[in-house]
Amino acid sequence: MSGRPLDVLEASLSEPVTVHLKDGTTYYGILAGYDQHMNVVIDPEDGVVDRIGDDLDGEFAVAIEDTTIIRGDNVVTIKA
Repeated sequence: MSGRPLDVLEASLSEPVTVHLKDGTTYYGILAGYDQHMNVVIDPEDGVVDRIGDDLDGEFAVAIEDTTIIRGDNVVTIKA
């Protein structure tokens, strides 16, 4: 996927994403929303309940249970 960052987020709405934060935490879920500051809203991904622990990069991973808002200042990458 290429293009401007907000265009990429728009194309990824309602899709599963992986969000990596500055503190090394990784969130998995469905991209429910975003804004011009790259703040993102993540909803739980159906059927994903066992992704807590180390992910493939050796970082701590969190499977969310409720809608989560992540401040854009903390985001390093968002992978669709």
